[in-house]
Amino acid sequence: MKKLALSITAAVGLLFSASTASAAEGVAIPEQDWSFSGFFGTYDREALQRGFQVYEQVCSSCHSLRLVAFRNLSELGYNDAEIRAIAADYTVEDGPNDEGNMYERDAEASDKFPPPFPNEEAARAANGGAYPPDLSLMAKARAGGPDYLYALLTGYEEAPEDVEMMQGMYYNEYFPGHQIAMAPPLSEGIVEYADGTEATVSQMSADVSEFLMWTAEPKLEDRKQMGIKVILFLLVFTGLIYAAKRKLWANLH
Repeated sequence: MKKLALSITAAVGLLFSASTASAAEGVAIPEQDWSFSGFFGTYDREALQRGFQVYEQVCSSCHSLRLVAFRNLSELGYNDAEIRAIAADYTVEDGPNDEGNMYERDAEASDKFPPPFPNEEAARAANGGAYPPDLSLMAKARAGGPDYLYALLTGYEEAPEDVEMMQGMYYNEYFPGHQIAMAPPLSEGIVEYADGTEATVSQMSADVSEFLMWTAEPKLEDRKQMGIKVILFLLVFTGLIYAAKRKLWANLH
């Protein structure tokens, strides 16, 4: 009984504990206050839609999102008509047709987001030899998760005088080694938000980081809800077992 109670206590403690963001080259990554943080945290649908706008209008020119289908955008609050309209702006390769040839067609809701380049070699050729990674799981693939993504997007600075920059590289306070091939992708007002939110670099960085957290863990809310149900069940079950034990021993005495 004591072991079961200790296990439940430990589980609750782990769920409520905050993760510690990692550091790049000794620079601590600031922790942000995310809507999805904590035991009862959920995604902010308005932030997710703004983040999708940032991805679509800025990031998608270089970075793929190969694990996300257009129909998944319903989880962001888009309706079927809006999803079809978004998909219609893309073309995907399909086939082969009756003649054995591949062909292009308008994307449908069931299709995944097509990559911006046909292959890795084309991507490297268009980006000075650097390969823009797929962003589907990026928020889970980097230590610090969305905190790191936000820090990276807001961490571009002029290089210190004692730092010799390699050709074609940009100084970033939070990127390991501080030299990154990606030019600063965001600038004030580069996106016109549909909801009228001011598109500052900080706002866009936060929104696209939350969006990429969703692409990496779209079932986060379901997982948390299941965790709550499991803990409640264990608490009730523990109480019933304890009551049964007291009644049993009372009858024996």
